[in-house]
Amino acid sequence: MRRPIIIILSVIGIFLLLGTSIMYLFGARSANTFSTVSSDPGGFGGGAPEVGLLPAAEAPASDSAAYDETQDAFNRAAQAQERLVIENAELAIVVKDPGARMQEITDLAKEFGGFVVSSNLYQSPTPLGKEVTEASIVIRVPSERLDEALERIKEGAVEIDHENRLAEDVTNIYVDLQSQLKAKEAAAEKLLEIMDQATRAEDVLAIYLQVQAVQTEIEQLKGQIKYYEESAALSAISIRLIAEEGTQPIEVGPWSLEGAAKEAIQDLIFFVQNLAEFLIRFVLYSLPALILIGIPLYLAFLGGRALFRRFRKPNEKVEESEEVKK
Repeated sequence: MRRPIIIILSVIGIFLLLGTSIMYLFGARSANTFSTVSSDPGGFGGGAPEVGLLPAAEAPASDSAAYDETQDAFNRAAQAQERLVIENAELAIVVKDPGARMQEITDLAKEFGGFVVSSNLYQSPTPLGKEVTEASIVIRVPSERLDEALERIKEGAVEIDHENRLAEDVTNIYVDLQSQLKAKEAAAEKLLEIMDQATRAEDVLAIYLQVQAVQTEIEQLKGQIKYYEESAALSAISIRLIAEEGTQPIEVGPWSLEGAAKEAIQDLIFFVQNLAEFLIRFVLYSLPALILIGIPLYLAFLGGRALFRRFRKPNEKVEESEEVKK
């Protein structure tokens, strides 16, 4: 009995030893294979030295460093740079003919090298309820000729209702946008250099996406810079053209006894005329209509009353007979 048990235990021990050895060998080979694949996935590069991918966390750091380098330089340059000021104006003037005056302002804008932004011609009610023509127009003219344009617009006006002039210094904003643009352009150039040196496909793709994002920001900054440059170069003038007829005060004439008597007599005549017209319409139209409607209604009333009395009499006779029997 002991020999079979010893043989069985020996066989089990041998199988366990072989299984452990095989698992160890396959595990070591898998680890080596994983290391090889990680160092050169897919065989790209053929064992050439790797160029590390620019991490997403490091891109802002390099961008910020470039920005810090140019920020101080542009802040110093801002003090020496000519101020960038946006000047606009608003005014309302009273004129005799708003339509003709709006056309004159349109020609003035073209004469000054500007253009019309918007124009509107409309009807506006006066305090007396009369409709008069008014207009509004917005033009842009070179900022250095803003004063001259305002003087020309106010020439020939009956009255200047109000005038407002606004100025905004955007020099700091403009310089800051330029410094951001320089930093973004430097970051884009650096990324392009790294992309040229990259050999792995995933590295090239990741850097390309970062370049596209930076290029989008560059275009946005250029658009903002252009907006401020054009706003400072061309001043906007908003003009409201008020019709002179709409500003006339309400005149109240002097009271007189003769006028009051005439108005009273005229009102009495109107009353007599209206009363006569009412009586004529009542006699010739309303009264015959009432008669035509009333006759059928009266006949229906008489018929209903006759039927009611007819059915009521037998009931009264029955009641009288019952009382007699009692």
